[in-house]
Amino acid sequence: MAENKYIRFDWAMKRLLRQKANFGILEGLLTTLLGMKIKIRQMLESEGNQDDENDKYNRVDMLAENDKGELFLIEVQNNTEYAYFQRMLFGTSKLVTEYIKKGQGYENVRKVYSVNIVYFSLGKGTDIVYHGKTEFRGIHNGDLLELSPFQRQKFNVDEVSDLYPEYYILKVNDFNRVAKSSIEEWAYYLNTGDVPKGAKAPGMEEVKEQLKVDRMSKAERSAYYKHLDNIVILRDNIYTEREEGRLEGRAEGREEGREEGRAEGRAEGRAEGRAEGREEERRQNARRMKDLGLPAETISTVTGLTLEEVAEL
Repeated sequence: MAENKYIRFDWAMKRLLRQKANFGILEGLLTTLLGMKIKIRQMLESEGNQDDENDKYNRVDMLAENDKGELFLIEVQNNTEYAYFQRMLFGTSKLVTEYIKKGQGYENVRKVYSVNIVYFSLGKGTDIVYHGKTEFRGIHNGDLLELSPFQRQKFNVDEVSDLYPEYYILKVNDFNRVAKSSIEEWAYYLNTGDVPKGAKAPGMEEVKEQLKVDRMSKAERSAYYKHLDNIVILRDNIYTEREEGRLEGRAEGREEGREEGRAEGRAEGRAEGRAEGREEERRQNARRMKDLGLPAETISTVTGLTLEEVAEL
């Protein structure tokens, strides 16, 4: 397989995208994701300024601000984190409280967008992009609570949800198929570190021009390749732990089918094991009934097996 020509996004966030000359790349991602033109004014301080060895490949985040004072928290998470949903909530809540001055009225609360690029199986779903926002619906009539005309004019927004943080989750770990839309072009690059042929999504041209590996110095390339090695090792460890947990859970499930799993793979395996254990128990009971000479119809009724399955025992 040919070596990718472009720098991975998480590394670029850490080293390059904080420079104003490279804002166009991040603007392209946000414009594609949010469906509106985003222009970044400046980068702000965030946890992503940490530079310890583990953080280089495990997690990195970035905080940007646009001309309207809206905040964009972009986070890349490589390692599995079961409480990541709560982490997203904590991050936006922290920004809301940090970026309002003491004594200011609540009308000065900033709009926050939380953009999360995750390289692990977060929750259960089949899409690659998820969007979450806050709405209020009547529990009796089901109507959506709306802003008054005065509030719309005062806050310059249309919906109550426009005042609250919004969350975007990009689950890109398994996306390597042909990209047919702008967001899929970004998902392909975020996962593989390569740009799809003929990509036209906002920011893709800037990626191709400014994030070429051959623009790095020798020392930068050495550090970058070490980062890639760490990513590969991390993904292999996650996959191995998941598969081992699934197999272990399946074996335990056959024997007892009760103990709860500690990890995703273990939980899935145990569920499968419980099902297999229950099926085997039904068959064993059917065999005993058959040995006792009970009619096949009775055995089928008691165990739930079909007459064909009973006959095969």
